[in-house]
Parts: sequence; C-alpha cells; structure tokens
Amino acid sequence: MNIERAMIKNIILDMGNVLLDYNPEICLNYFLENEEDKALIRRELFEGLEWREGDLGHITDEERFWGVSKRVPERLHKELKQCAEQWHMCMQPIPGAKEFCGQAREKGFQLYILSNASNSFYEYFPRFAPIDYFDGVVVSCDIHMVKPDIRIYQYLLDKYSLQPKECFFIDDMEYNVQGARDAGMQGEVFSGDYQKIREYIGF
Repeated sequence: MNIERAMIKNIILDMGNVLLDYNPEICLNYFLENEEDKALIRRELFEGLEWREGDLGHITDEERFWGVSKRVPERLHKELKQCAEQWHMCMQPIPGAKEFCGQAREKGFQLYILSNASNSFYEYFPRFAPIDYFDGVVVSCDIHMVKPDIRIYQYLLDKYSLQPKECFFIDDMEYNVQGARDAGMQGEVFSGDYQKIREYIGF
C-alpha cells in the first residue's frame, strides 16, 4: 500500500474493535446458558434490522427490545431485554489503544472518532477516554448516517475542515475503510496490531 506519510496530519479512528472491544458473546454468555437461545438472540438482536436502526439514531437501545421481542419467544424476553439494554458491558479498552493515541498526540497528530453507534455511545465511551480528549467526534446516531455511506466521511471532513489527503482512517471492517478511501482518505484495516498501524503511518 502506498501511503503518503508526510501528508498525514489527522488520524480518524473507529470505536468498536479499534478502541473498545465489541464482543456480544460476553453479554450472551452472561445472561444465557443454552446455545440455541444464544444463537437466536445473537441473530435477532445483534444481527437484526433493529441494530442498524439504532446506529442510525431511529430507535434507542431500549426500543430495540420491542421490535426484536416480536421474533423471540416470550420465555426469553427477560434475557433479551437485558442484552438489549446492557450489551455494552463488553466494551472495554483494547490493549495498546490508549498508548497508541497518546503517542500519536505526542507526535502532533490530531485525533478524531468516526463511529457507527447508538445513543448509548456516550455512556460507555468514557471507559476509554473523555469525549473532549479527541479533536472531534462523529457518531452515526446523531446524524442518521452510517459507514460506509460516503456522506458520513464527508460530514466529518466538512465539520472539522479537514483535507481528505491529510487523513488516515482506521477501522476493523474493510468496507468501512474502502468508504474512507472513496472519500479521498488514506486508511488501513485494524487487525488488533497497533504496531502495524504505527509502521503504516510512520511513527
């Protein structure tokens, strides 16, 4: 990959599986024992339409329950509600993420967040750092757009007056990184190795 390192001034980070560990299995294992029940709630809640609707800001985490409950047996409604409202129990800082952000700041980079997330983002994200630690934050639920829609990248660029060629985007999903590239940014898929990202950027 040809990276114009000298031009990079801004590092734009996804949140889930880049800064905080998004792992629904932790929630499912905490509230449920039966593997078939786990599979059902995984499919209907975490992989269902309501998850995207939450990220788009059309419904809250609490409201997700009502839509999904129509497709889940009543005997599981208690556990479903617990998962719908407390799923972010799994969101803990990824090893090396805080150190990476601190070193990037020391090197003079500006740091931004661009995340597909529902309204509860503002509750759990401070487990990583205060919102104002970053130079800018864009959360999909606030603007009713989600990655990889090119408009969400352009929204961030416009809001903070950033030049695409000066931005490096990090996300755990290839299609989200491609969306950033389509918007004129450089970027790389995060696979859990911050040293690899440092080498790409050059610090």
